[in-house]
Amino acid sequence: MVKKVRYPLQSFVCLLFLLFTLQLIAQTKQRRSDLKIWFTHPASNWNEALPVGNGRLGAMIFGGIKSERLQLNEQTVWTGKDVDFVNPAAKAALPEVRKLLFAGRYAEAQKLAKEKMMGDKKVGSNYQTLGDLAFDLELPGGDVAEYRRELDIDSAVARVNYRIGNVSFAREIFSSAGDQAIVVRLTASKLSSVTFDMKLSRPGNKAKIEVANGEIIMSEHVGDGVGVKMIARVRVINEGGTVTVSGESIKVEKANAVSLLITAATDYRGSDPLLISGNQMTAVVNRNYDEIKRDHITDYRKYFKRVDLDLGTSDGVYFPTDARILAIQNGYVDQQLIKLYYQFGRYLLISSSRPGGLPSNLQGIWADGLYPPWSADYHININIQMNYWPSEITNLSELHMPFLQFLKDLQPDARKTAKDMYGLTGTVAHFTTDPWHFTEPYGEPQWAMWPMGFAWCSQHLWEHYLFTGDKQYLADLGYPVMKEAAEFCVNWLVENPVTKQLVSGPSISPENTFKTKTGEIATMVMGPTMDHMIIRDLLANTIEAGKVLNKDAAFNKKLQSVLTRLAPTKVGSDGRIMEWTEEFEEPEPGHRHISHLFGLHPGRQINKQQTPELLQAARKTIEYRLAHGGGHTGWSRAWIINHFARLEDGEAAYENLLALLRKSTLPNLFDNHPPFQIDGNFGATAGITEMLLQSQAGEIQLLPALPKAWQKGYIHGIVARGGFDVDIDWEEGKLKQVRILSKLGNTAVVRYGDMVVTVKTEKGKSYSFDGSLKQ
Repeated sequence: MVKKVRYPLQSFVCLLFLLFTLQLIAQTKQRRSDLKIWFTHPASNWNEALPVGNGRLGAMIFGGIKSERLQLNEQTVWTGKDVDFVNPAAKAALPEVRKLLFAGRYAEAQKLAKEKMMGDKKVGSNYQTLGDLAFDLELPGGDVAEYRRELDIDSAVARVNYRIGNVSFAREIFSSAGDQAIVVRLTASKLSSVTFDMKLSRPGNKAKIEVANGEIIMSEHVGDGVGVKMIARVRVINEGGTVTVSGESIKVEKANAVSLLITAATDYRGSDPLLISGNQMTAVVNRNYDEIKRDHITDYRKYFKRVDLDLGTSDGVYFPTDARILAIQNGYVDQQLIKLYYQFGRYLLISSSRPGGLPSNLQGIWADGLYPPWSADYHININIQMNYWPSEITNLSELHMPFLQFLKDLQPDARKTAKDMYGLTGTVAHFTTDPWHFTEPYGEPQWAMWPMGFAWCSQHLWEHYLFTGDKQYLADLGYPVMKEAAEFCVNWLVENPVTKQLVSGPSISPENTFKTKTGEIATMVMGPTMDHMIIRDLLANTIEAGKVLNKDAAFNKKLQSVLTRLAPTKVGSDGRIMEWTEEFEEPEPGHRHISHLFGLHPGRQINKQQTPELLQAARKTIEYRLAHGGGHTGWSRAWIINHFARLEDGEAAYENLLALLRKSTLPNLFDNHPPFQIDGNFGATAGITEMLLQSQAGEIQLLPALPKAWQKGYIHGIVARGGFDVDIDWEEGKLKQVRILSKLGNTAVVRYGDMVVTVKTEKGKSYSFDGSLKQ
C-alpha cells in the first residue's frame, strides 16, 4: 500500500528539497516534464483527482491502487426546465423604486424591489454528475512501489503506474473529441495479470442499470423527471482472459490488457440519448486503441500547440505537484510551476469548451454529486466572462464560440424579460442563468437587481470580431445580438433630475453593499459606476460594428447621442474611482467584486495612453481593496492580476499571481474560491498573457508588465487584436526580438516602452523586430 507523503511545513520545506533533490532526480529524470501534473499517491479526495475532458465528456481520475474511481460528467446533465417567473408587479413598481432611489430612500427602495421585482423561481436547476465508473482490481501480494499518477497536458492523457513485486501495472485515460468517448486502458507487464470487477453507479440510487454482452448501460431521468434523460455506457474490450456478468457488474479475469470505452448522451437537444450513445459506441468500438489515442492527441494538439511559454527552469519539475505548491507557499521560486499553471488553464478550456457544445460552467465540466456549489451554473456577473478571457488572446478563438452561441440562445427569453418586467424592447439578463436560458432575477436584490448581465456578455461578441476580423460572423451572430442588448440599454437609461445626465437603475455594484447616511445597509442606487462602464463599452462597440457592416446609421447616431449624455466615471475625494453615485461608507472595503474597475479590465476605457488621470485613480482603488483584504477568493485574485497588468505594474501582478498559487490553488491546480471554481484558472491564464502582451488601446504593446523575476524567456503564438499572432523573446528583463504574423493585413502599431513603430502589413506576411523595434 502506498502511503500519502506528508510534507514538512514552513522552513522544513527547503530542507526537504535539499535532502531529496538528488534522489528524486535520479528516480524521475527519464520522466521529467514541465507539462505534467503528478503525484506519488492516489487522490484522497476530489480536489486531488485529475481532470480529462473533450469539451462534453469529462472524468476525474483518482488513481486508486486496488479500487479505482472515475467520476464522470456530461455537460448537458442538468435538472430543471424552461420556466417563466417574471414578477408581474415589476413593471408597475419600476417608477416608484426609481423615485425612492433618487430621493435617497435606499432601504425603502430595496424592500420594494425585493417584494415587487424579484421573481419566484420555483423550479431549481443543477448541473449533476453523470455517475461513477468504479473497478476493484485483484492484485498480487506485496508492497506497492514506484507509484505515479499524472496528467500530461501536452497530450491530454492521464496515467497511473505502479509496481507490485515483479509486475508493473499501468492505466491510461483520456477523453477523445473525435470519437466522443472516454477511453481507459489497463495493462500489466506480465500476461494474464489484469483482473477486476467493474460497475457504473449514480448518487441517489435511482438509475436503471442493465448489463449484457460486455456492456453496462445506466439510464435515468434526472431531477425526479424535471431535467434531462441521460444514458451512460461502458463497454469492455478484453485482450485475453474472460468477461462475465455478475448482477449489475462485469468481471474481467486474467486478461493481458483491457480497454474500457465510455459514451454518454442526453435528450437536452431533443435527440434520443439511447440511440446517440449507442451510435457513439458503435463508431469507436472496432477501432484500434493506438489509433484512437493517436487521433485524440492530434486533435488536442491542434489547439494546445499554438502557444509556447518559457519563464526559466527550476528543480521543481522533479517534484510532485502538491510538494511544489507547498514549496511555493514557503518562498521557493518555481517559474516552471507558473508555466504549468498557465498551460493548465488553456488545457481546461480546450477540455471543457468545444464548438457545438454548451459553454464552460462554474466548474468547467467537472462537478461531483447532484448539488454542486452554486449549481455549477452560468453566473453572468463576471464568472462566465472570466472563463473566456483567455480564449482569444491565447489562440483558442474557436473555443469562444459555445459562449457566443449561448448568448444568441438567450435572446428569446431576454426579449421576453425586457418586455414583461420593464416594458422595454431589446434584451436583458441579470446575474445568472442556466442551460434553459432564464434571464429573470430572483433572490435578494443585493446580487439579483442587476440588469447588465447580457450587456457585459455582449462585449465578448465584439472582442471575437476584433481578434478574427470575421465579418460574416459579425453580420450573422455578433452584431444582431449586440444591437438588441444596446437597444435595451438605451431604453433603460433615465435622466437624473438633478444632474440631467442619463443614469442606469435601479441597479447595484454586483454583490456589494454600502452604508447610508442614516446607518442602514443598502445595495441599490441609480447610476452605479459599473453599469455605465458596461453601457459605454457596449454602445461604442455597437457603433463600431455598425460602421464595419455599413448599416443602421440612424440607430448608431442615436447611440452616439446617448453616450454624450451618459453619466461619466467619477473620482472621489480620496482619489479613488467612485463605485456608486455618492461616496458611501463601505461595510466590506475588501469586497471580492471590483466592479467599478470594469473600465480598466476587461474594458478599455481606462488606459495610460488616453486617460492617465483615471489610471491613477484605478491604482488607488485596487490598492485600497487589497489593503482591506481583497482578493480572498481565487477568481477575485485572478482579476487583480489582470488589473495590475493593465496598470503596467509587473511586480504587483506577479505578487498577486504568487498569492493565487499560495492561497487559492488546490493540489491538482484547480482554482479554489473556495470551494473549487474554474474561473480563477482561466482568469490567471489571461492575466499572465496580459503581463506579456496587450492590445486594447489600439497598439500591440510588448512586455507591458514584465516582472523582474522573469529575466529571460519567451512566449510564442499569443494573439493581438487586429488579427496578429505574436512571438516575443526577452533577455535580462528586456525585449530581445518579436515576430508578428499578420493574418488580416491590418496596420500594426507596435509599442515597447516609449518606442512606437507603425507598420502597414500584408495578409499572411510576418514581420520581425529587435529590442529597439528595428526590422
